[in-house]
Amino acid sequence: MENHGARIRVPKTSELVADQIRAQIVRGELKEGDTLPPEGALLTTLGVSRPTLREAFRILEAENLISVVRGSRSGARVHQPSADLVSRYAGYVLESQGTTIADLYAARLAIEPTVVRWLATAKGEAPGMPRLKDALADLDAMLKSGHYDEFIDNISHFHQALVEASGNKTLSFLNRMLLNLGRNHQNDYQRRHPRSTEERVKSFRAGFKSYDKLIRLIEGGDVEGAVAHWRLHLRNANETWATRGEGERIVDSLRP
Repeated sequence: MENHGARIRVPKTSELVADQIRAQIVRGELKEGDTLPPEGALLTTLGVSRPTLREAFRILEAENLISVVRGSRSGARVHQPSADLVSRYAGYVLESQGTTIADLYAARLAIEPTVVRWLATAKGEAPGMPRLKDALADLDAMLKSGHYDEFIDNISHFHQALVEASGNKTLSFLNRMLLNLGRNHQNDYQRRHPRSTEERVKSFRAGFKSYDKLIRLIEGGDVEGAVAHWRLHLRNANETWATRGEGERIVDSLRP
């Protein structure tokens, strides 16, 4: 009887070698900046041919897990998996699926108030709170010194520090991806809708006051007050970034 089942694909030897080295990197057995043994030593240890080893290296290079300096006698340099790299690729997927700016900001509205609830319930005792307060202090210094462009760039750092303060790595990763795409849109929006310095400073000061109030509410354990405040903050921000024809725009993962 004819077998109509799918054929089982047998991995190439180069893929198996790449799997072995990748596993060592992901598990932390090989760390950022470590070097793999020289090619000759790996050929002996792994018992594979030079073309097979080099194909395995090409696979790992494409994943940005190693970098190979051609002609160098030293081994390939190891790199830890990069959250920024993966979030950038995830941005490509969202853009290819036609994800809108409104969709992006709705997702952020679903994540951050939940994190605020956790932090306020703990009355600001979460391990990541000092870093969040440092991010606020950095914004304060930028505002007082008139470094307004730097202030804009670092607003996303405050939002990321807020989510990271929860200690939840999954939400922190998802939030990083959202912030990267949101920053692209906000930079583009500001290029298309320039404001006077006076308008910008007024907006920045209002934003800073809101961030400062959030931290005070969290540390005071005012759970419902903190959540309500931050939900209103995000909705107000969304009215700027995701309305007046902006919400229907497709996210731009390629804009620097």
